[in-house]
Amino acid sequence: MALSVVTLGALTTTVAEAGVSPVVRTDSGPVRGVSTSEYRSFQGIPFAAPPVGELRWAPPARPEPWTAVRDADKPGPRCTQGAGIGSAPSDSEDCLYLNVISPAKPTSKPRPVMVWVHGGGFTSGAGSDYDFKRMALGGDVVVVSVNYRLGVFGFFGHPELGRDSGVFGLQDQQAALRWVQRNARAFGGDPRNVTLFGESAGAMSTCAQLASPSAAGLFHRAIIQSGPCTLTWPEGGFFPGAPAGSPYLPRAEVEAAGADTAKKLGCADVACLRRVPAKDLLSQPSGAPTFGTDLLPEHPATALKAGRFARVPVLTGVTRNESRLLVALFPGHPFTEEHYQELLRTAFKDKAPLVAAEYPSAKHGGPAMAFADAMTDRSWGCSQTGTERLLRERTWTFGYEFADQDAPPLLPAPPGMRPGASHGSELAYLSDMTPSPGKLTPAQQKLAAQMIQYWTGFAKTGNPNGDGLPKWRPSPRTQSLAPGEIHPVDLAAVHNCGFWAGI
Repeated sequence: MALSVVTLGALTTTVAEAGVSPVVRTDSGPVRGVSTSEYRSFQGIPFAAPPVGELRWAPPARPEPWTAVRDADKPGPRCTQGAGIGSAPSDSEDCLYLNVISPAKPTSKPRPVMVWVHGGGFTSGAGSDYDFKRMALGGDVVVVSVNYRLGVFGFFGHPELGRDSGVFGLQDQQAALRWVQRNARAFGGDPRNVTLFGESAGAMSTCAQLASPSAAGLFHRAIIQSGPCTLTWPEGGFFPGAPAGSPYLPRAEVEAAGADTAKKLGCADVACLRRVPAKDLLSQPSGAPTFGTDLLPEHPATALKAGRFARVPVLTGVTRNESRLLVALFPGHPFTEEHYQELLRTAFKDKAPLVAAEYPSAKHGGPAMAFADAMTDRSWGCSQTGTERLLRERTWTFGYEFADQDAPPLLPAPPGMRPGASHGSELAYLSDMTPSPGKLTPAQQKLAAQMIQYWTGFAKTGNPNGDGLPKWRPSPRTQSLAPGEIHPVDLAAVHNCGFWAGI
């Protein structure tokens, strides 16, 4: 088969003329992807060395270069994890791979690059769970989806690890962003126009990267989906037994937990822990993104309040009924009224009667729905308004609320619950997911196409507005997104934030 050679910047791309097996030369070596008449796809490209042996709980290292063409037609292994929501388990620590998809048609100038950080509670998921073909083609962009170390492998801390404690997963994300800076042009992308975007844990990671000095210059816009930087929850509000808190933990707490883990496993030092089989570590406490570290000096909310964050345009939002997915995972369905009142007492102590009066079961479709709606407003909706307020003081900010009450949920609803626009329900509108939560109706497909235009328009210019789209005004107005009903709303009023300010 004849080959053509195209030079892009300092790198050379070799493409089969028939468009079947495109070969791209990255800075580590050549990779062969898959091409159709519409798109080019490369999967399972290593962006860092396998974090095994002495590299377990170490900053990611550059991968060993290769000279023979490496097949990039299937994803790399998932990072070590148990079974998650629709997520397969994995025992592989060799998992630092990324995927690239772009339109096949030639372009006269490099395309914007969108780098996706997956969710999964920092314990599950993979970049390959999301197929961004529709986004790449609909928005004429290059989309990169990445893996990062999860659970105890990504967010473990120990006194010996010092200021790297609890941020290995975040370091992996920055390593992927640096790979994009070095290699974007080889895939037709523009390293000077990179958007970091993610949902849930991926959104919380994006907040951390906004506040990270070592991420400066690695991305130029940010999209935060269901992970407000000021997110907090009350005791038992995220899951029964979970303490009050936020997605980020102080280094001293993470290191103390890691020292306890070492003691339980009979290890006196990190060298011993690095010899423990991965399967024996998987059940240990996983930690969380950690501040007081070199990568994340302070809590992202503190950084936003002080203005110590990257001044890039931000598009950020939540779903209308975030906590319904989380409460659907609570044990004990169907909820009784007694169960609901007990949850309120745990979360709000002496203020519980006020919350019960404001969120009566009879007006919310039952006790479980009432608790979910209260947690959505308290933890997600009002945190979102706070995040937007801090961002817009210093940078161009666009807020949204995904409000499709008939969106396919990530999980079937338990008895007594209606999913509505629950946590993660917008994902199927932006990507094709594995496993699929369900088929979109024609009206939902139209909304999906509009959302892709908003997201990719923002990636191109820092402004989501475009021809044929309903006008999206910047914060403090919030764009409500539902089939046939895209319009501005007052998010603080929708989520009863006047009430919660007094609780």
